[in-house]
Amino acid sequence: MKIIKSIEEMQKISAEKIGTIGFVPTMGYMHKGHLSLVRNSKKISDITVVSIYVNPTQFAPNEDLSNYPRNLENDFSLLENLDVDYIFLPDNKMMYPQNYKTWVEIDDLTQFLCGKSRPSHFKGVTTIVTKLINCVLPDFMFLGEKDFQQLTVLSKMVKDLNFTVKIVSCPIIREKDGLAMSSRNKNLNKSERNNAICLWNSLQYAKNEFLNGETDFLKVRDQMKKIILSNNGRIDYIDLIDSETLQSIQIMKKDCRLALAVYFGKTRLIDNLELNI
Repeated sequence: MKIIKSIEEMQKISAEKIGTIGFVPTMGYMHKGHLSLVRNSKKISDITVVSIYVNPTQFAPNEDLSNYPRNLENDFSLLENLDVDYIFLPDNKMMYPQNYKTWVEIDDLTQFLCGKSRPSHFKGVTTIVTKLINCVLPDFMFLGEKDFQQLTVLSKMVKDLNFTVKIVSCPIIREKDGLAMSSRNKNLNKSERNNAICLWNSLQYAKNEFLNGETDFLKVRDQMKKIILSNNGRIDYIDLIDSETLQSIQIMKKDCRLALAVYFGKTRLIDNLELNI
């Protein structure tokens, strides 16, 4: 495993590649969700590159950039155990040099869900991922379904801007009690962590109602709210969306998706679940 800190060196390695490059973009603080993406890359790629970069432009001034968990030593150890070929480790001066003025923005898809309460978030995400793709020059990019809106936005960006990279969507990895794995889970205290299980419980409740014939999402959402509020969650949104357009719908049907964002204390968690039979 080699750690690359220079854009020029990363591009040179990629340009001289023999075989396909699989890329896993991360903000570090690795958990089993990240590692599942790496394993998927190892299955189909000749070379696997993992980036670790906490991107400041996807955080608003009042968000948790300074508290975002970091542990590079542990990240390196976990990735070395999986025989990752390269870690790309850029810094802020490299990615956003003085007088930086160029941004990548996507209309429509970024206005829903997380985009409502985090209006500058996806501008930062699409910009940094564009830059990372141009640094790593991958054939495949592995993204998790937990950040479903991000997956949808980046898939659209790659298509619209004619990138040659193929996005590989990977399933959500959960704790034994159902909580979706996230680096931010580290910021939960014991009580908040216990309460956060209600996210999975509320999604499961909604899916079971659907499987039992219920189609009125507003009725189901009312009960989901009760489950979450009774566990001290502060709701950002609970929505039923079209999986392609991300627009809200009110009739529960196959292949649409439940999505939610909830605060426990100061920690904001997201989760989603596809409705299927």
